[in-house]
Amino acid sequence: MYALCRTVDLHFICGEKRELTKKRTSPDTDVRAPPVAAMSNSHPLRPLASVSEIDHVHLLSEQLGALVPGEAYSDVTFIVEEKRFPAHRVILAARCHYFRALLYGGMKESQPQAEVHLEETRAEAFSMLLQYLYTGRASLSSAREEVLLDFLGLAHRYGLQPLEDSTSEFLRTVLHTHNVCLVFDVASLYCLSALSAACCSYMDRHGPEVLASDGFLSLSKSALLTVVRRDSFAATEKEIFQALCRWCRHNGDAGAQEVMSAVRLPLMSLTEMLNVVRPSGLITPDDLLDAIKTRTESRDMELNYRGMLIPEENIATMKHGAQVVKGELKSALLDGDTQNYDLDHGFSRHPIEEDGRCGIQVKLGQPSIINHVRLLLWDRDSRSYSYYIEVSMDELDWVRVVDHSKYLCRSWQNLYFPPRVCRYVRIVGTHNTVNKVFHLVAFECMFTNSTFTLEKGLLVPGENVATVAACASVIEGVSRSRNALLNGDTRNYDWDSGYTCHQLGSGAIVIQLAQPYMLGSLRLLLWDCDDRSYSYYVELSTNQQQWLKVIDRSKVGCRSWQTLTFDRQPAAFIRIVGTHNTANEVFHCVHFECPAQLDVEVKEGSPGQGSSESNSISQQPQLPRPPRPSRSQSLLSSQPSSSQNQASSSSSSSSSPSRSQQ
Repeated sequence: MYALCRTVDLHFICGEKRELTKKRTSPDTDVRAPPVAAMSNSHPLRPLASVSEIDHVHLLSEQLGALVPGEAYSDVTFIVEEKRFPAHRVILAARCHYFRALLYGGMKESQPQAEVHLEETRAEAFSMLLQYLYTGRASLSSAREEVLLDFLGLAHRYGLQPLEDSTSEFLRTVLHTHNVCLVFDVASLYCLSALSAACCSYMDRHGPEVLASDGFLSLSKSALLTVVRRDSFAATEKEIFQALCRWCRHNGDAGAQEVMSAVRLPLMSLTEMLNVVRPSGLITPDDLLDAIKTRTESRDMELNYRGMLIPEENIATMKHGAQVVKGELKSALLDGDTQNYDLDHGFSRHPIEEDGRCGIQVKLGQPSIINHVRLLLWDRDSRSYSYYIEVSMDELDWVRVVDHSKYLCRSWQNLYFPPRVCRYVRIVGTHNTVNKVFHLVAFECMFTNSTFTLEKGLLVPGENVATVAACASVIEGVSRSRNALLNGDTRNYDWDSGYTCHQLGSGAIVIQLAQPYMLGSLRLLLWDCDDRSYSYYVELSTNQQQWLKVIDRSKVGCRSWQTLTFDRQPAAFIRIVGTHNTANEVFHCVHFECPAQLDVEVKEGSPGQGSSESNSISQQPQLPRPPRPSRSQSLLSSQPSSSQNQASSSSSSSSSPSRSQQ
């Protein structure tokens, strides 16, 4: 008897398919099959990526979704608003922890064919939820607003976080005057911070329309107070008062006193308080008299004004209704062009006078909350300016928010101050190192959410501000490249380039920052291509006249990286003065930064470090030392030649933007 054995061996060798071979064997006959090549493990099958993975999720979704309307294979029924919804325990339990605990937790709902009654649930929203649980899909755009909010509530109740997030994101895109109050109420109830913030932002920008809407009357008291107590809710106090009166009539007078306390009565005129507030009877006579007293006795800028809040966007633009109302050449200031300006055009200006009566004044489109101003001072030469900035609501009472009248500043100014509501911004120049005219190329103002630290009205920087990008410059010192000290390159330097220097006993290396900062540390790299050491000291100044010594290394041998800390001081200029070099009569510095971006302490007594009071010095491994050339070949061995570029602090013959402006 013969046994038939078929062996199929498919081989893909060089892209060819081996033929099917058959062999017969019997106990009596030794029939040898032709040799068949064995499949090599070194050549695995490599099908195309497009067919190597099967993805039929859409079929799964469709087929599971087909189970939703009918009772096929269902083992539990939900009853919502007297409507029956057959479902399948295992699917619901797999998709939702709430239903897993409900249907398999040993309670009565876990009994076979149980009926589960769901209270305070809308049938239409629950139907959408079931469809989502079975298919992973939900059509939000076709649902009515009230159903969407119920659907969001179910997602929150059952802990379906991805569904809650997606529904909230959709609602943020469809906010309008008639639904924003309802959405905000729900978002507040469920503590949905992102959705609540979006609603508040929308209501801030459309205050009068929101106050007049029917949805405003449906706000809960807590949600109502959250809205109208915001400084950024941009509506007049009269409109807010009248809307709150309507809310009290609609919801009953219970709690009316607390609601009315949100009205900022001193912001209303005396006529409005007497003819609008007093007849309502919702404000006590004592409160009304207190408001009148505050209004008449307080400075205008001391009143708690409301203002528009548009984060991270420049509102000093024609798009936002801003305009220059004082100053010469008004049209150039807000045109957004920060490149095309020269001696004759591209800037606004005003004559500098002792009494400060002149200035450049910008009127914003509406009262706004700002805490950040950017200025571009005319910077086509080495001149510096001094100035201050004031804000006002009525052009009569001014509050100074930035005072750089005693500091020398140049180019871009990044200014921060506590948030202020204002309608007018005034920039007053007090000094120009060349002539008696203040020139301003660009003005921007906004509210920023960026964190910042102020000390004595000056910014405490968190990152290096001694960079070309931050408009810092080397105004004294010798280098082949003017700002080699500030370009951030701490690797590419040698005997001939990559450093800034000065002759010992003559001159210094001076860096001017764009504006004054509160500095408490700095870091520099001394030239270290051989084993020489240096001594030096560092001074700070705000006006290039009075200098304060903050670091004294004049009696200490120092090498390579120096990280120095000191008590914070205001500074717009940093002067580094070399006092000794063990190799020659020139002091060489490769890199400078402030504040220090790296602070690696060196132990007391380490090579190259001398003892210091509260100052610290850090070092890094030396760079490879090139062969030392002869003195005649090295800039390090003597005073640099006159062919080198030299940045000087001269303020001598810089011409003004125009002869007519002098």
